[in-house]
Amino acid sequence: MTPQTTNTANSDDPGLASVRGISVSYTDRGAGCPVLFIHGHPFDRTMWEPQVRALAGRGYRTIVPDLRGYGRSTVVPGVTSMDTLARDLAAFLDHLELDVVNVVGLSMGGQVALELYRLFPDRVDSLTLAATNPMPETEQGRLSRKRMAARLREEGMRGYTDEMLVGMMTAENVREMPAVADHVRAMMYAAPPEGAAAAQLGRAERPDHTLLLKRISAPTLLVVGQHDGFTPPEGAELMHVQVPDSVVEIIEGAGHLPNLERPDRFNEVLRRFLEQARTRTR
Repeated sequence: MTPQTTNTANSDDPGLASVRGISVSYTDRGAGCPVLFIHGHPFDRTMWEPQVRALAGRGYRTIVPDLRGYGRSTVVPGVTSMDTLARDLAAFLDHLELDVVNVVGLSMGGQVALELYRLFPDRVDSLTLAATNPMPETEQGRLSRKRMAARLREEGMRGYTDEMLVGMMTAENVREMPAVADHVRAMMYAAPPEGAAAAQLGRAERPDHTLLLKRISAPTLLVVGQHDGFTPPEGAELMHVQVPDSVVEIIEGAGHLPNLERPDRFNEVLRRFLEQARTRTR
């Protein structure tokens, strides 16, 4: 399977795509092998800026949307399932006239990437899952997410952000990387509460992707931060045992956001993996 190569204008200005009754805000930079980046909760497409800078214009086309309910994309109240987000992305790829892409997802974005693969495996040329948990939510976790959704709707994002910043990043990185911490904080503050709540309710009922792991035939990169308390390295190692064609990379000194906490190392790992995947599919 050969990824499509499509030239596109290099622009930092977001585009808007009308798909499935919503508007999807996105950036599309570079030309060459297409890479779709899927952000986590409660972030937006700007969380991938270090990766866009590293890949766009170097043989890759970087396609970075805001998911439904986040960033500048349409906010839809209610419950936003992983299935809904994955089908949004498939329709978005149709809008861009792309059949096959390399997919990179982090945390919730990795869960969406797995759902995209489950629904449309022929559209995924390679899969990068960063800080991703493929397991269904526990009963306690479901209750916690439902309570959190109610809180976000009532109080907004500020209190949640202040409590969760250390955890998204390590305490040491928050202290020593103030510009990165400010970026993460700003994304979380700006997340639409209704959209974040809808996704939390969707994640509470997310599917069990553990059985899917054995059926993944695409080359797969499993990346995790050394100090990630939400999705620890042991989880990536367990996934590696299940996914037939997979490699694991543990990013030293990083927490739950290795692409932002250690961008140079993350970019090196991602670029090497994508180049190897391209070589195999030529």
